[in-house]
Amino acid sequence: MGSRARHRGRRPGALGWTALAVVALCVAGFALTARQSDGGRSTAGVRTPQSTAATSPPAAPAATATPTPSPARDTPTPSATRTAGPTTQSAKSARSPKVTAAPPKLAAKSGTRVFSFVNGLRQTVWLASGEQTATPALSTTGWVLRPGRTLSVRVPDHWNGRFWGRTGCTFDSAGHGHCATGACDSRFQCAGYGAIPATLAEFNLNSWDGMDFYDVSLVDGSNLPMYINLVGGATKDPISAHGCSRAGCTHLVDCPSALRVKGDACESPCGVFDTDQYCCRAQWAPRTECRPDQWPVNYAAAFKKAEPFAYSYVDDDATSTFTSRGEAGYRITFATSP
Repeated sequence: MGSRARHRGRRPGALGWTALAVVALCVAGFALTARQSDGGRSTAGVRTPQSTAATSPPAAPAATATPTPSPARDTPTPSATRTAGPTTQSAKSARSPKVTAAPPKLAAKSGTRVFSFVNGLRQTVWLASGEQTATPALSTTGWVLRPGRTLSVRVPDHWNGRFWGRTGCTFDSAGHGHCATGACDSRFQCAGYGAIPATLAEFNLNSWDGMDFYDVSLVDGSNLPMYINLVGGATKDPISAHGCSRAGCTHLVDCPSALRVKGDACESPCGVFDTDQYCCRAQWAPRTECRPDQWPVNYAAAFKKAEPFAYSYVDDDATSTFTSRGEAGYRITFATSP
């Protein structure tokens, strides 16, 4: 767990992704979903693929994603600019009438996957990646995604990390600035955690027995609606193209007033109250003792209602962790269901 206050909502899991995968598969007999701990650093070991290069659109915030991305750059050269429009999750962040550009096509490359990001909102999303394995790692960790646009990023196989969207950002030409939500130490290129609250897309590729583990997490709260789709691979996608699962579709969080921060963003109860009983730590931290229905207020229910397939609290494993085989690509969409 980070020592700074902004990380207080995170708690490392008792087991890594891989260990929990083994336990779940032994119990469930290679079922689609497997248990894993959320809300903290992933500790599963990884192997270095043949290629660790990450290819992405240019890292300049002033430029929109284009169908033919340029090689990734570690040092951004953004112009001083601020996004227009809303900066937090609310009704004004509703789905854009249509996505104005198809996901860029990246040629297949051994040892990597293609992750596509779609902005179906009426506001700019400042995409970020962080808390990743040291090897393999993405060399570029910040991008800009305008409303109705898409971009693609090449991700190394065996990569373990997360993506999220930042809102309301301002950066100077050296890549220094700030964001209303999801900020990375005032940098355009991230190097670790993003500030909470932030909706997270978490991945552990080829983690165990040839399987990927992935999820959407609202453990640290929510700043943008998000869902993940499989692209290729050998597993049937449990989420529809419009962000729906058997349990329900993707909506904005109807945030309880006690958790509302930074406009309409919604922080976790651990982040707001920093108390033991909300599964933050101490006697309520173990999986068997983490019971939202026994909290003073069941705040997890608001997050689960908005995204039924996502983590609503740290031990919400049963319906929130997904696995896939066949080295699929992934599409991460910032939008609500129509």
